[in-house]
Amino acid sequence: MADDKTKRGPADSSRINVNEDYEVAYWTEALGCTEEELQKAVKSAGTSAKAVREYLNK
Repeated sequence: MADDKTKRGPADSSRINVNEDYEVAYWTEALGCTEEELQKAVKSAGTSAKAVREYLNK
C-alpha cells in the first residue's frame, strides 16, 4: 500500500524518516528544531523518535 502523502503526521510515530518532506516538516515542528538539527540528530542517534528527542535535549 502506498503512503498517503496528504496525511500530516508520520506513518510510524516511533520512527523518523528524513527522506520524506512531510515527515521532516512534522518532526521539526514537533521537536522544535531546524531541518539541519533534525538531520544531525538522526545521523547521530538513529531513527528512533525517543533517541532523537533525547539527543536534542542534551
